[in-house]
Amino acid sequence: LLLLPPARADEHEHTYQDKEEVVLWMNTVGPYHNRQETYKYFSLPFCVGSKKSISHYHETLGEALQGVELEFSGLDIKFKDDVMPATYCEIDLDKEKRDAFVYAIKNHYWYQMYIDDLPIWGIVGEADENGEDYYLWTYKKLEIGFNGNRIVDVNLTSEGKVKLVPNTKIQMSYSVKWKKSDVKFEDRFDKYLDPSFFQHRIHWFSIFNSFMMVIFLVGLVSMILMRTLRKDYARYSKEEEMDDMDRDLGDEYGWKQGHGDVFRPSSHPLIFSSLIGSGCQIFAVSLIVIIVAMIEDLYTERGSMLSTAIFVYAATSPVNGYFGGSLYARQGGRRWIKQMFIGAFLIPAMVCGTAFFINFIAIYYHASRAIPFGTMVAVCCICFFVILPLNLVGTILGRNLSGQPNFPCRVNAVPRPIPEKKWFMEPAVIVCLGGILPFGSIFIEMYFIFTSFWAYKIYYVYGFMMLVLVILCIVTVCVTIVCTYFLLNAEDYRWQWTSFLSAASTAIYVYMYSFYYYFFKTKMYGLFQTSFYFGYMAVFSTALGIMCGAIGYMGTSAFVRKIYTNVKID
Repeated sequence: LLLLPPARADEHEHTYQDKEEVVLWMNTVGPYHNRQETYKYFSLPFCVGSKKSISHYHETLGEALQGVELEFSGLDIKFKDDVMPATYCEIDLDKEKRDAFVYAIKNHYWYQMYIDDLPIWGIVGEADENGEDYYLWTYKKLEIGFNGNRIVDVNLTSEGKVKLVPNTKIQMSYSVKWKKSDVKFEDRFDKYLDPSFFQHRIHWFSIFNSFMMVIFLVGLVSMILMRTLRKDYARYSKEEEMDDMDRDLGDEYGWKQGHGDVFRPSSHPLIFSSLIGSGCQIFAVSLIVIIVAMIEDLYTERGSMLSTAIFVYAATSPVNGYFGGSLYARQGGRRWIKQMFIGAFLIPAMVCGTAFFINFIAIYYHASRAIPFGTMVAVCCICFFVILPLNLVGTILGRNLSGQPNFPCRVNAVPRPIPEKKWFMEPAVIVCLGGILPFGSIFIEMYFIFTSFWAYKIYYVYGFMMLVLVILCIVTVCVTIVCTYFLLNAEDYRWQWTSFLSAASTAIYVYMYSFYYYFFKTKMYGLFQTSFYFGYMAVFSTALGIMCGAIGYMGTSAFVRKIYTNVKID
Protein backbone atom coordinates (compact mmCIF):
# COMPACT_ATOMS: atom_id res chain seq x y z
CA LEU A 1 0.00 0.00 0.00
CA LEU A 2 2.91 2.36 0.69
CA LEU A 3 4.01 2.01 -2.93
CA LEU A 4 0.66 3.22 -4.30
CA PRO A 5 0.72 6.71 -5.89
CA PRO A 6 -1.04 9.16 -3.53
CA ALA A 7 -3.49 10.30 -6.25
CA ARG A 8 -4.98 6.79 -6.48
CA ALA A 9 -5.99 6.51 -2.82
CA ASP A 10 -9.09 8.72 -3.06
CA GLU A 11 -10.17 7.05 -6.29
CA HIS A 12 -10.20 3.68 -4.50
CA GLU A 13 -12.22 5.07 -1.59
CA HIS A 14 -14.42 7.12 -3.97
CA THR A 15 -14.54 9.93 -1.37
CA TYR A 16 -13.07 13.42 -1.77
CA GLN A 17 -12.48 16.51 0.34
CA ASP A 18 -13.27 19.95 -1.08
CA LYS A 19 -10.58 21.20 -3.50
CA GLU A 20 -8.97 17.71 -3.55
CA GLU A 21 -7.51 16.54 -6.86
CA VAL A 22 -9.76 14.50 -9.16
CA VAL A 23 -7.91 12.57 -11.87
CA LEU A 24 -9.18 12.45 -15.46
CA TRP A 25 -7.70 9.32 -17.07
CA MET A 26 -7.57 8.99 -20.86
CA ASN A 27 -8.11 5.34 -21.78
CA THR A 28 -8.29 4.30 -25.43
CA VAL A 29 -9.35 5.51 -28.86
CA GLY A 30 -10.61 3.41 -31.76
CA PRO A 31 -13.18 2.94 -34.54
CA TYR A 32 -16.80 2.89 -33.34
CA HIS A 33 -17.77 -0.22 -35.33
CA ASN A 34 -14.79 -2.26 -34.02
CA ARG A 35 -15.21 -2.29 -30.27
CA GLN A 36 -12.13 -4.44 -29.57
CA GLU A 37 -9.79 -2.54 -31.92
CA THR A 38 -8.52 0.08 -29.49
CA TYR A 39 -5.31 2.12 -29.30
CA LYS A 40 -3.72 4.32 -26.66
CA TYR A 41 -5.41 7.72 -26.55
CA PHE A 42 -2.14 9.53 -27.21
CA SER A 43 -1.36 7.34 -30.24
CA LEU A 44 -3.34 10.07 -32.01
CA PRO A 45 -1.40 13.37 -31.94
CA PHE A 46 -3.42 14.88 -29.08
CA CYS A 47 -1.51 17.11 -26.69
CA VAL A 48 -1.21 16.63 -22.92
CA GLY A 49 -2.20 19.11 -20.20
CA SER A 50 0.49 20.92 -18.25
CA LYS A 51 -0.13 19.15 -14.92
CA LYS A 52 2.55 16.73 -13.73
CA SER A 53 2.05 13.19 -15.05
CA ILE A 54 0.82 10.34 -12.85
CA SER A 55 1.58 6.76 -13.92
CA HIS A 56 -1.12 4.11 -13.86
CA TYR A 57 -0.61 0.40 -13.36
CA HIS A 58 -2.93 -2.51 -14.14
CA GLU A 59 -4.77 -3.13 -10.91
CA THR A 60 -6.24 -6.49 -11.92
CA LEU A 61 -5.39 -9.27 -14.34
CA GLY A 62 -8.72 -8.69 -16.13
CA GLU A 63 -7.84 -5.02 -16.69
CA ALA A 64 -4.50 -5.98 -18.27
CA LEU A 65 -6.07 -8.66 -20.51
CA GLN A 66 -8.84 -6.34 -21.71
CA GLY A 67 -6.42 -3.72 -23.01
CA VAL A 68 -7.15 -0.94 -20.50
CA GLU A 69 -4.40 1.68 -21.01
CA LEU A 70 -5.04 4.59 -18.63
CA GLU A 71 -2.86 7.66 -19.17
CA PHE A 72 -3.06 10.94 -17.24
CA SER A 73 -4.77 13.73 -19.20
CA GLY A 74 -2.79 16.49 -17.47
CA LEU A 75 -6.02 18.44 -16.78
CA ASP A 76 -6.27 20.23 -13.42
CA ILE A 77 -9.59 19.23 -11.83
CA LYS A 78 -10.41 19.75 -8.14
CA PHE A 79 -13.45 18.48 -6.23
CA LYS A 80 -16.32 21.04 -6.25
CA ASP A 81 -14.06 23.63 -7.90
CA ASP A 82 -15.53 24.99 -11.17
CA VAL A 83 -13.12 25.66 -14.02
CA MET A 84 -14.03 28.36 -16.56
CA PRO A 85 -13.23 27.59 -20.24
CA ALA A 86 -9.44 27.47 -20.42
CA THR A 87 -6.80 26.32 -22.93
CA TYR A 88 -4.74 23.42 -21.59
CA CYS A 89 -2.44 22.73 -24.56
CA GLU A 90 -1.78 23.45 -28.22
CA ILE A 91 -1.42 21.05 -31.21
CA ASP A 92 1.12 22.09 -33.84
CA LEU A 93 -0.72 20.57 -36.83
CA ASP A 94 1.69 19.49 -39.57
CA LYS A 95 0.65 17.30 -42.55
CA GLU A 96 1.45 14.01 -40.77
CA LYS A 97 -0.68 14.90 -37.73
CA ARG A 98 -3.51 16.13 -39.96
CA ASP A 99 -3.48 12.82 -41.89
CA ALA A 100 -3.68 10.90 -38.59
CA PHE A 101 -6.72 12.92 -37.48
CA VAL A 102 -8.39 12.66 -40.92
CA TYR A 103 -7.96 8.86 -40.88
CA ALA A 104 -9.48 8.72 -37.36
CA ILE A 105 -12.45 10.92 -38.36
CA LYS A 106 -13.08 8.89 -41.56
CA ASN A 107 -13.23 5.70 -39.47
CA HIS A 108 -15.52 7.25 -36.82
CA TYR A 109 -12.92 7.10 -34.04
CA TRP A 110 -14.08 7.88 -30.56
CA TYR A 111 -12.29 7.82 -27.23
CA GLN A 112 -12.99 6.75 -23.67
CA MET A 113 -12.03 8.52 -20.45
CA TYR A 114 -12.54 7.79 -16.75
CA ILE A 115 -13.26 10.02 -13.77
CA ASP A 116 -13.53 8.17 -10.45
CA ASP A 117 -14.07 4.86 -12.37
CA LEU A 118 -17.04 6.36 -14.29
CA PRO A 119 -16.58 5.96 -18.06
CA ILE A 120 -17.07 8.91 -20.41
CA TRP A 121 -17.11 8.72 -24.20
CA GLY A 122 -16.38 11.42 -26.76
CA ILE A 123 -15.99 11.57 -30.54
CA VAL A 124 -12.71 12.74 -32.15
CA GLY A 125 -14.26 14.85 -34.90
CA GLU A 126 -16.54 14.86 -37.92
CA ALA A 127 -16.51 15.42 -41.67
CA ASP A 128 -18.76 17.75 -43.63
CA GLU A 129 -21.55 16.41 -45.87
CA ASN A 130 -19.31 16.27 -48.96
CA GLY A 131 -16.50 14.46 -47.08
CA GLU A 132 -13.96 17.05 -48.23
CA ASP A 133 -13.32 19.05 -45.05
CA TYR A 134 -12.63 17.51 -41.64
CA TYR A 135 -13.20 19.07 -38.24
CA LEU A 136 -11.75 18.32 -34.80
CA TRP A 137 -13.67 18.84 -31.55
CA THR A 138 -11.33 20.94 -29.41
CA TYR A 139 -13.40 21.85 -26.34
CA LYS A 140 -14.27 19.32 -23.60
CA LYS A 141 -17.16 20.59 -21.48
CA LEU A 142 -17.36 18.42 -18.34
CA GLU A 143 -20.36 18.43 -16.00
CA ILE A 144 -19.74 16.45 -12.82
CA GLY A 145 -22.52 15.60 -10.38
CA PHE A 146 -21.71 15.10 -6.70
CA ASN A 147 -23.70 13.78 -3.75
CA GLY A 148 -22.01 14.68 -0.44
CA ASN A 149 -18.32 13.85 -0.80
CA ARG A 150 -18.77 11.38 -3.68
CA ILE A 151 -18.88 11.72 -7.48
CA VAL A 152 -22.11 10.19 -8.85
CA ASP A 153 -22.43 11.48 -12.42
CA VAL A 154 -20.17 12.68 -15.25
CA ASN A 155 -21.24 14.13 -18.62
CA LEU A 156 -19.07 15.27 -21.52
CA THR A 157 -20.14 17.67 -24.26
CA SER A 158 -17.74 18.08 -27.21
CA GLU A 159 -17.74 21.58 -28.69
CA GLY A 160 -15.37 23.93 -30.50
CA LYS A 161 -15.39 22.49 -34.02
CA VAL A 162 -12.13 23.50 -35.77
CA LYS A 163 -11.28 22.75 -39.42
CA LEU A 164 -8.12 20.69 -39.92
CA VAL A 165 -5.71 22.80 -41.98
CA PRO A 166 -2.01 21.80 -42.23
CA ASN A 167 0.64 24.02 -40.62
CA THR A 168 -1.74 25.68 -38.16
CA LYS A 169 -1.99 25.65 -34.38
CA ILE A 170 -5.08 24.17 -32.70
CA GLN A 171 -5.84 25.11 -29.11
CA MET A 172 -7.40 22.39 -26.91
CA SER A 173 -9.59 23.68 -24.07
CA TYR A 174 -11.80 22.40 -21.29
CA SER A 175 -14.19 23.55 -18.57
CA VAL A 176 -15.58 21.85 -15.46
CA LYS A 177 -18.97 22.53 -13.91
CA TRP A 178 -19.86 20.89 -10.58
CA LYS A 179 -23.52 20.39 -9.70
CA LYS A 180 -25.34 18.81 -6.79
CA SER A 181 -27.11 15.53 -7.66
CA ASP A 182 -29.74 13.38 -5.93
CA VAL A 183 -28.34 10.17 -7.50
CA LYS A 184 -27.20 7.72 -4.80
CA PHE A 185 -23.60 6.47 -5.04
CA GLU A 186 -24.84 2.84 -5.31
CA ASP A 187 -27.04 3.77 -8.30
CA ARG A 188 -24.52 5.84 -10.25
CA PHE A 189 -24.01 3.14 -12.93
CA ASP A 190 -27.74 2.81 -13.62
CA LYS A 191 -27.63 5.42 -16.41
CA TYR A 192 -25.22 3.19 -18.39
CA LEU A 193 -27.67 0.26 -18.36
CA ASP A 194 -30.29 -0.17 -21.07
CA PRO A 195 -33.50 -1.66 -19.59
CA SER A 196 -35.48 -0.96 -22.79
CA PHE A 197 -33.07 -3.32 -24.65
CA PHE A 198 -32.40 -6.06 -22.09
CA GLN A 199 -35.89 -6.18 -20.55
CA HIS A 200 -37.64 -5.97 -23.90
CA ARG A 201 -40.82 -7.97 -24.38
CA ILE A 202 -38.95 -10.31 -26.77
CA HIS A 203 -36.51 -11.23 -23.97
CA TRP A 204 -39.35 -12.17 -21.62
CA PHE A 205 -41.17 -13.97 -24.42
CA SER A 206 -38.06 -16.02 -25.32
CA ILE A 207 -37.68 -17.15 -21.69
CA PHE A 208 -41.37 -18.07 -21.53
CA ASN A 209 -41.08 -19.87 -24.89
CA SER A 210 -38.04 -21.84 -23.66
CA PHE A 211 -39.89 -22.81 -20.46
CA MET A 212 -42.80 -24.11 -22.52
CA MET A 213 -40.34 -26.14 -24.59
CA VAL A 214 -38.79 -27.54 -21.40
CA ILE A 215 -42.19 -28.56 -20.00
CA PHE A 216 -43.12 -30.12 -23.34
CA LEU A 217 -39.79 -31.96 -23.64
CA VAL A 218 -39.76 -33.25 -20.07
CA GLY A 219 -43.36 -34.39 -20.45
CA LEU A 220 -42.59 -36.05 -23.79
CA VAL A 221 -39.48 -37.79 -22.49
CA SER A 222 -41.27 -38.95 -19.33
CA MET A 223 -44.30 -40.22 -21.25
CA ILE A 224 -42.34 -41.96 -24.01
CA LEU A 225 -39.77 -43.50 -21.73
CA MET A 226 -42.18 -44.51 -18.95
CA ARG A 227 -44.62 -46.14 -21.38
CA THR A 228 -41.93 -47.64 -23.61
CA LEU A 229 -39.75 -48.82 -20.76
CA ARG A 230 -42.75 -50.33 -18.98
CA LYS A 231 -43.54 -52.30 -22.15
CA ASP A 232 -39.88 -53.30 -22.47
CA TYR A 233 -39.73 -54.49 -18.86
CA ALA A 234 -43.01 -56.41 -19.29
CA ARG A 235 -41.65 -58.07 -22.44
CA TYR A 236 -38.34 -58.97 -20.80
CA SER A 237 -40.16 -60.35 -17.72
CA LYS A 238 -42.33 -62.48 -20.01
CA GLU A 239 -39.19 -63.80 -21.70
CA GLU A 240 -37.78 -64.71 -18.29
CA GLU A 241 -40.76 -67.03 -17.70
CA MET A 242 -40.27 -68.87 -21.03
CA ASP A 243 -38.24 -72.04 -21.14
CA ASP A 244 -34.95 -72.10 -23.06
CA MET A 245 -36.47 -73.53 -26.27
CA ASP A 246 -39.15 -70.79 -26.52
CA ARG A 247 -36.60 -68.11 -25.72
CA ASP A 248 -34.30 -69.31 -28.52
CA LEU A 249 -37.21 -69.31 -30.98
CA GLY A 250 -38.48 -65.92 -29.69
CA ASP A 251 -37.78 -62.66 -31.46
CA GLU A 252 -35.31 -61.00 -29.11
CA TYR A 253 -34.53 -57.37 -29.81
CA GLY A 254 -34.13 -54.05 -28.02
CA TRP A 255 -31.76 -52.38 -25.60
CA LYS A 256 -31.50 -55.40 -23.26
CA GLN A 257 -29.47 -57.27 -25.88
CA GLY A 258 -26.55 -54.87 -25.43
CA HIS A 259 -26.28 -55.41 -21.65
CA GLY A 260 -22.91 -57.15 -22.01
CA ASP A 261 -21.38 -54.26 -23.94
CA VAL A 262 -23.19 -51.13 -22.77
CA PHE A 263 -20.66 -50.48 -19.97
CA ARG A 264 -17.67 -51.26 -22.17
CA PRO A 265 -15.06 -48.46 -21.95
CA SER A 266 -15.47 -45.79 -24.63
CA SER A 267 -12.97 -45.54 -27.46
CA HIS A 268 -10.12 -43.11 -26.61
CA PRO A 269 -10.99 -43.06 -22.88
CA LEU A 270 -8.13 -40.66 -22.05
CA ILE A 271 -9.45 -37.84 -24.27
CA PHE A 272 -13.06 -38.64 -23.41
CA SER A 273 -12.59 -38.46 -19.63
CA SER A 274 -10.53 -35.25 -20.01
CA LEU A 275 -13.36 -33.65 -22.00
CA ILE A 276 -15.98 -34.70 -19.41
CA GLY A 277 -13.84 -33.33 -16.55
CA SER A 278 -13.31 -30.03 -18.41
CA GLY A 279 -17.02 -29.77 -19.20
CA CYS A 280 -17.97 -30.27 -15.54
CA GLN A 281 -15.50 -27.54 -14.57
CA ILE A 282 -16.86 -25.09 -17.17
CA PHE A 283 -20.38 -25.74 -15.85
CA ALA A 284 -19.22 -25.09 -12.25
CA VAL A 285 -17.45 -21.86 -13.35
CA SER A 286 -20.54 -20.66 -15.28
CA LEU A 287 -22.82 -21.35 -12.33
CA ILE A 288 -20.59 -19.65 -9.72
CA VAL A 289 -19.76 -16.60 -11.88
CA ILE A 290 -23.46 -16.03 -12.72
CA ILE A 291 -24.39 -16.28 -9.01
CA VAL A 292 -21.59 -13.84 -8.08
CA ALA A 293 -22.71 -11.46 -10.88
CA MET A 294 -26.31 -11.64 -9.60
CA ILE A 295 -25.19 -10.71 -6.06
CA GLU A 296 -22.42 -8.22 -6.94
CA ASP A 297 -22.58 -5.59 -9.71
CA LEU A 298 -19.38 -6.70 -11.45
CA TYR A 299 -19.86 -4.21 -14.30
CA THR A 300 -18.97 -1.30 -11.96
CA GLU A 301 -15.26 -2.27 -11.84
CA ARG A 302 -13.01 -2.42 -14.91
CA GLY A 303 -12.08 -6.00 -15.83
CA SER A 304 -13.74 -7.48 -12.71
CA MET A 305 -15.85 -10.02 -14.64
CA LEU A 306 -12.77 -11.48 -16.37
CA SER A 307 -10.73 -11.46 -13.12
CA THR A 308 -13.58 -13.24 -11.30
CA ALA A 309 -13.88 -15.86 -14.07
CA ILE A 310 -10.10 -16.57 -14.01
CA PHE A 311 -10.08 -16.87 -10.20
CA VAL A 312 -13.16 -19.16 -10.14
CA TYR A 313 -11.73 -21.30 -12.97
CA ALA A 314 -8.48 -21.81 -11.04
CA ALA A 315 -10.35 -22.51 -7.78
CA THR A 316 -12.67 -25.11 -9.38
CA SER A 317 -9.80 -27.17 -10.88
CA PRO A 318 -10.46 -30.04 -8.38
CA VAL A 319 -13.90 -30.48 -10.05
CA ASN A 320 -12.13 -31.19 -13.36
CA GLY A 321 -9.70 -33.63 -11.71
CA TYR A 322 -12.42 -35.40 -9.73
CA PHE A 323 -14.85 -36.11 -12.58
CA GLY A 324 -12.17 -36.71 -15.24
CA GLY A 325 -9.96 -38.86 -13.00
CA SER A 326 -12.80 -40.99 -11.59
CA LEU A 327 -14.28 -41.64 -15.06
CA TYR A 328 -10.86 -42.61 -16.44
CA ALA A 329 -10.33 -45.00 -13.52
CA ARG A 330 -13.79 -46.60 -14.02
CA GLN A 331 -12.95 -47.13 -17.69
CA GLY A 332 -9.81 -49.03 -16.70
CA GLY A 333 -7.32 -46.33 -17.74
CA ARG A 334 -3.76 -46.76 -16.47
CA ARG A 335 -2.02 -43.55 -17.66
CA TRP A 336 -3.77 -41.34 -15.11
CA ILE A 337 -0.96 -38.76 -14.86
CA LYS A 338 -1.16 -38.12 -18.62
CA GLN A 339 -4.95 -37.85 -18.33
CA MET A 340 -4.57 -35.34 -15.49
CA PHE A 341 -2.21 -33.15 -17.54
CA ILE A 342 -4.50 -33.23 -20.60
CA GLY A 343 -7.56 -32.47 -18.44
CA ALA A 344 -5.81 -29.61 -16.64
CA PHE A 345 -4.45 -27.89 -19.76
CA LEU A 346 -7.18 -28.63 -22.35
CA ILE A 347 -9.15 -25.38 -21.86
CA PRO A 348 -6.19 -23.12 -20.88
CA ALA A 349 -4.23 -24.31 -23.95
CA MET A 350 -7.19 -23.61 -26.24
CA VAL A 351 -7.77 -20.11 -24.79
CA CYS A 352 -4.07 -19.18 -24.58
CA GLY A 353 -3.37 -20.54 -28.08
CA THR A 354 -6.12 -18.36 -29.57
CA ALA A 355 -5.01 -15.34 -27.50
CA PHE A 356 -1.39 -15.88 -28.60
CA PHE A 357 -2.39 -15.90 -32.28
CA ILE A 358 -4.55 -12.76 -31.92
CA ASN A 359 -1.77 -11.13 -29.88
CA PHE A 360 0.56 -11.25 -32.90
CA ILE A 361 -2.02 -9.31 -34.93
CA ALA A 362 -2.57 -6.86 -32.02
CA ILE A 363 1.20 -6.21 -31.79
CA TYR A 364 1.34 -5.65 -35.57
CA TYR A 365 -1.53 -3.12 -35.25
CA HIS A 366 0.07 -1.52 -32.11
CA ALA A 367 -3.32 -2.04 -30.46
CA SER A 368 -3.87 -1.68 -26.71
CA ARG A 369 -5.29 -5.24 -26.76
CA ALA A 370 -1.75 -6.62 -27.13
CA ILE A 371 -1.23 -8.58 -23.91
CA PRO A 372 1.93 -7.50 -22.02
CA PHE A 373 4.65 -10.12 -21.47
CA GLY A 374 4.28 -9.85 -17.66
CA THR A 375 0.57 -10.68 -17.90
CA MET A 376 1.36 -13.75 -20.05
CA VAL A 377 3.83 -14.94 -17.40
CA ALA A 378 1.18 -14.38 -14.69
CA VAL A 379 -1.36 -16.50 -16.60
CA CYS A 380 1.24 -19.29 -17.13
CA CYS A 381 2.06 -19.21 -13.40
CA ILE A 382 -1.64 -19.61 -12.56
CA CYS A 383 -1.80 -22.64 -14.89
CA PHE A 384 1.30 -24.37 -13.50
CA PHE A 385 1.20 -23.41 -9.82
CA VAL A 386 -2.56 -23.24 -9.10
CA ILE A 387 -4.60 -25.15 -11.70
CA LEU A 388 -2.27 -28.17 -12.03
CA PRO A 389 -1.81 -28.90 -8.27
CA LEU A 390 -5.55 -28.48 -7.59
CA ASN A 391 -6.31 -30.75 -10.55
CA LEU A 392 -3.95 -33.36 -9.08
CA VAL A 393 -5.82 -33.18 -5.74
CA GLY A 394 -9.15 -33.66 -7.56
CA THR A 395 -7.80 -36.57 -9.64
CA ILE A 396 -6.50 -38.43 -6.56
CA LEU A 397 -9.82 -37.89 -4.74
CA GLY A 398 -11.81 -39.01 -7.81
CA ARG A 399 -9.75 -42.17 -8.32
CA ASN A 400 -10.00 -43.18 -4.66
CA LEU A 401 -13.61 -42.20 -3.89
CA SER A 402 -15.45 -43.13 -7.11
CA GLY A 403 -12.93 -44.85 -9.35
CA GLN A 404 -14.24 -48.41 -8.89
CA PRO A 405 -16.23 -49.79 -11.87
CA ASN A 406 -19.48 -50.69 -10.04
CA PHE A 407 -21.55 -51.36 -13.16
CA PRO A 408 -24.92 -53.14 -12.81
CA CYS A 409 -24.03 -55.51 -15.71
CA ARG A 410 -20.97 -57.57 -16.42
CA VAL A 411 -18.97 -56.58 -19.53
CA ASN A 412 -18.52 -59.41 -22.05
CA ALA A 413 -14.99 -60.38 -23.07
CA VAL A 414 -15.87 -60.28 -26.79
CA PRO A 415 -17.76 -57.26 -28.19
CA ARG A 416 -21.15 -58.05 -29.71
CA PRO A 417 -21.44 -57.23 -33.46
CA ILE A 418 -23.63 -54.17 -34.08
CA PRO A 419 -26.56 -55.01 -36.40
CA GLU A 420 -27.38 -52.86 -39.43
CA LYS A 421 -29.93 -50.12 -38.82
CA LYS A 422 -31.80 -47.35 -40.63
CA TRP A 423 -29.64 -44.38 -41.78
CA PHE A 424 -31.30 -41.97 -39.36
CA MET A 425 -30.32 -44.20 -36.40
CA GLU A 426 -26.61 -43.89 -37.19
CA PRO A 427 -24.57 -42.07 -34.49
CA ALA A 428 -23.40 -39.41 -37.00
CA VAL A 429 -27.00 -38.41 -37.81
CA ILE A 430 -28.02 -38.43 -34.12
CA VAL A 431 -25.00 -36.20 -33.31
CA CYS A 432 -25.95 -33.63 -36.00
CA LEU A 433 -29.60 -33.45 -34.95
CA GLY A 434 -28.97 -33.52 -31.17
CA GLY A 435 -27.83 -29.88 -30.90
CA ILE A 436 -30.83 -28.26 -32.63
CA LEU A 437 -33.21 -28.14 -29.63
CA PRO A 438 -30.59 -26.98 -27.06
CA PHE A 439 -29.55 -24.22 -29.48
CA GLY A 440 -33.20 -23.29 -30.02
CA SER A 441 -33.60 -22.79 -26.27
CA ILE A 442 -30.66 -20.35 -25.98
CA PHE A 443 -30.26 -18.51 -29.28
CA ILE A 444 -32.31 -15.41 -28.24
CA GLU A 445 -30.11 -15.09 -25.14
CA MET A 446 -27.06 -15.50 -27.41
CA TYR A 447 -28.18 -12.34 -29.25
CA PHE A 448 -28.23 -10.32 -26.00
CA ILE A 449 -24.89 -11.73 -24.82
CA PHE A 450 -23.23 -11.08 -28.20
CA THR A 451 -24.61 -7.53 -28.32
CA SER A 452 -23.28 -6.72 -24.83
CA PHE A 453 -19.83 -8.10 -25.69
CA TRP A 454 -19.38 -6.91 -29.29
CA ALA A 455 -21.39 -3.67 -29.07
CA TYR A 456 -21.58 -0.92 -26.47
CA LYS A 457 -24.04 -2.44 -23.98
CA ILE A 458 -23.49 -3.49 -20.37
CA TYR A 459 -25.01 -6.93 -19.67
CA TYR A 460 -26.66 -6.90 -16.25
CA VAL A 461 -29.67 -9.28 -16.41
CA TYR A 462 -27.87 -12.29 -14.93
CA GLY A 463 -31.16 -13.67 -13.60
CA PHE A 464 -32.14 -14.28 -17.24
CA MET A 465 -28.78 -15.95 -17.86
CA MET A 466 -29.26 -18.28 -14.88
CA LEU A 467 -32.71 -19.30 -16.12
CA VAL A 468 -31.32 -19.94 -19.61
CA LEU A 469 -28.49 -22.07 -18.15
CA VAL A 470 -31.02 -24.19 -16.22
CA ILE A 471 -33.21 -24.52 -19.33
CA LEU A 472 -30.17 -25.48 -21.45
CA CYS A 473 -29.19 -28.21 -18.95
CA ILE A 474 -32.71 -29.72 -18.84
CA VAL A 475 -33.18 -29.62 -22.64
CA THR A 476 -29.70 -31.09 -23.25
CA VAL A 477 -30.24 -33.99 -20.82
CA CYS A 478 -33.73 -34.76 -22.23
CA VAL A 479 -32.50 -34.73 -25.85
CA THR A 480 -29.45 -36.92 -25.16
CA ILE A 481 -31.52 -39.43 -23.16
CA VAL A 482 -33.97 -39.81 -26.06
CA CYS A 483 -31.11 -40.08 -28.59
CA THR A 484 -29.35 -42.70 -26.44
CA TYR A 485 -32.55 -44.71 -25.96
CA PHE A 486 -33.08 -44.93 -29.73
CA LEU A 487 -29.42 -45.87 -30.21
CA LEU A 488 -29.52 -48.63 -27.56
CA ASN A 489 -32.84 -49.91 -28.93
CA ALA A 490 -31.08 -50.36 -32.26
CA GLU A 491 -28.62 -52.57 -30.29
CA ASP A 492 -25.77 -50.07 -30.76
CA TYR A 493 -23.86 -49.81 -27.47
CA ARG A 494 -21.57 -46.89 -28.54
CA TRP A 495 -23.57 -44.42 -26.47
CA GLN A 496 -20.78 -42.59 -24.57
CA TRP A 497 -19.33 -40.56 -27.45
CA THR A 498 -22.76 -40.26 -29.10
CA SER A 499 -24.34 -38.73 -25.96
CA PHE A 500 -21.39 -36.35 -25.55
CA LEU A 501 -21.22 -35.26 -29.20
CA SER A 502 -25.00 -34.98 -29.74
CA ALA A 503 -25.12 -32.44 -26.88
CA ALA A 504 -21.81 -30.79 -27.91
CA SER A 505 -23.09 -30.22 -31.45
CA THR A 506 -24.95 -27.20 -29.98
CA ALA A 507 -21.55 -25.46 -30.38
CA ILE A 508 -21.68 -25.89 -34.18
CA TYR A 509 -25.05 -24.12 -34.35
CA VAL A 510 -23.83 -21.32 -32.03
CA TYR A 511 -20.75 -20.78 -34.21
CA MET A 512 -22.92 -20.77 -37.35
CA TYR A 513 -25.16 -18.18 -35.66
CA SER A 514 -22.05 -16.07 -34.92
CA PHE A 515 -21.43 -15.84 -38.69
CA TYR A 516 -24.99 -14.58 -39.21
CA TYR A 517 -24.52 -12.08 -36.34
CA TYR A 518 -21.21 -10.80 -37.80
CA PHE A 519 -22.53 -10.18 -41.31
CA PHE A 520 -26.05 -8.93 -40.52
CA LYS A 521 -25.94 -7.37 -37.03
CA THR A 522 -22.53 -5.64 -36.93
CA LYS A 523 -20.47 -3.36 -39.15
CA MET A 524 -17.07 -4.76 -38.12
CA TYR A 525 -14.18 -4.62 -40.60
CA GLY A 526 -10.42 -5.15 -40.77
CA LEU A 527 -8.13 -8.10 -40.08
CA PHE A 528 -7.68 -7.43 -36.35
CA GLN A 529 -11.37 -7.14 -35.42
CA THR A 530 -12.41 -10.03 -37.69
CA SER A 531 -9.75 -12.41 -36.33
CA PHE A 532 -10.57 -11.28 -32.77
CA TYR A 533 -14.29 -11.94 -33.35
CA PHE A 534 -14.05 -15.34 -35.03
CA GLY A 535 -11.12 -16.49 -32.82
CA TYR A 536 -12.86 -15.82 -29.53
CA MET A 537 -16.26 -16.94 -30.85
CA ALA A 538 -14.60 -20.29 -31.69
CA VAL A 539 -13.26 -20.48 -28.10
CA PHE A 540 -16.68 -19.57 -26.66
CA SER A 541 -18.51 -22.08 -28.87
CA THR A 542 -16.04 -24.89 -28.10
CA ALA A 543 -16.24 -24.25 -24.34
CA LEU A 544 -20.06 -24.21 -24.54
CA GLY A 545 -19.99 -27.45 -26.56
CA ILE A 546 -17.71 -29.20 -24.05
CA MET A 547 -19.97 -28.06 -21.19
CA CYS A 548 -23.17 -29.23 -22.96
CA GLY A 549 -21.47 -32.53 -23.90
CA ALA A 550 -20.49 -33.20 -20.27
CA ILE A 551 -24.01 -32.34 -19.04
CA GLY A 552 -25.54 -34.61 -21.69
CA TYR A 553 -23.19 -37.47 -20.86
CA MET A 554 -23.73 -37.20 -17.07
CA GLY A 555 -27.53 -37.23 -17.47
CA THR A 556 -27.45 -40.09 -19.97
CA SER A 557 -25.03 -42.10 -17.83
CA ALA A 558 -27.46 -41.93 -14.87
CA PHE A 559 -30.33 -42.98 -17.19
CA VAL A 560 -28.41 -45.95 -18.69
CA ARG A 561 -27.29 -47.13 -15.24
CA LYS A 562 -30.90 -46.89 -14.00
CA ILE A 563 -32.53 -48.90 -16.80
CA TYR A 564 -29.95 -51.71 -16.69
CA THR A 565 -30.19 -51.91 -12.89
CA ASN A 566 -33.94 -52.61 -13.09
CA VAL A 567 -33.81 -55.38 -15.68
CA LYS A 568 -33.12 -59.01 -14.77
CA ILE A 569 -30.05 -60.37 -16.56
CA ASP A 570 -28.74 -63.93 -16.37
